[in-house]
Amino acid sequence: ETTRRMLADERVRFILVGGVNTGVAYLLFLAFEAAFGGRYLLSLVLSYVFATLLAFALHRRFTFGVSGRERLVADFLRFESVYVVMFGVNAALLLLFIELAGWPSWLAQAVIVVITTVGSYLAHKFFTFTRRRSSP
Repeated sequence: ETTRRMLADERVRFILVGGVNTGVAYLLFLAFEAAFGGRYLLSLVLSYVFATLLAFALHRRFTFGVSGRERLVADFLRFESVYVVMFGVNAALLLLFIELAGWPSWLAQAVIVVITTVGSYLAHKFFTFTRRRSSP
């Protein structure tokens, strides 16, 4: 019963999906960075592509309860527009933290994930997956 009540809260579902997606994205980032000799921006781009596809599918259906093909392309384009902004913020902060502050890339990316999570939740809730309520 407690689990069911928790899962009824959209914010909890967002955090769960985001946690899974973030974990996958972070592991991909580390794997790509190891595979490409520390090229952190390339690693960020590659992990971003995979993670956003997973995130779209999970957030659309599980977090925000949107199903079917209606507005699928429009939702995806809106979703990606949010992620492009978040990607820009991520890339800028990654450069700032690594190049100017001297942080290791793994720490910089871990901190940035927290920052971008809040922004993406609000954007997806009020922009990407918003639906007009039908009048009674």
